Amino acid sequence: MVASELSPEVIREFVIAAHFNFDKVQTMLADRPSLLPAQHQWGEGDYEDGLGAAAHVGNRRIAEFLLAQGAPLTIFAAAMLGRTADVAAFLEAEPSLANGQGAHRIPILFHAALSGDTAVAELLHARGCREGYDGAIHAAIMSGSADMLNWLLEHGATDLQAVNYEGKSPLKKAVEMNNVALIEILKSRGAVE
Repeated sequence: MVASELSPEVIREFVIAAHFNFDKVQTMLADRPSLLPAQHQWGEGDYEDGLGAAAHVGNRRIAEFLLAQGAPLTIFAAAMLGRTADVAAFLEAEPSLANGQGAHRIPILFHAALSGDTAVAELLHARGCREGYDGAIHAAIMSGSADMLNWLLEHGATDLQAVNYEGKSPLKKAVEMNNVALIEILKSRGAVE
């Protein structure tokens, strides 16, 4: 079965599963291998495949599984996985990707912040990344990385009240996660819930 023979509903179900449901991704892909490259269209110009879904929520397990099944590596997945050399290769081939956007128009820096690896963020910054710093604060919170949060605050993130998709501030999310290091960093910079 080729991707064009898949119903939009099945593709949507697979892409949604690829955010957090590893078992369902495995089962669906075993039954329908053509789901691997399939993309769901959420809106005008907003396409997402399984790897893109895993990449923007920081789901390493699903991303690595999809890559092992033959999904082509993207700069967004490479950034989320902390694969600095691969990110560098993508930027060498296409410098504009330093400000690229993945699924749902989520900036590349958000993906890098999910890795918790400041080397990836530093590479993007050195190559001209100037977009997505405030939003990436939430990715640093999601990854639990104090190093990444500090890096973002030192390199251009300024809005500590920017809300995430749940309508929560960075401090509120850090408190929910009970991450003392992140809470202290945010409060020292004047953040409030």
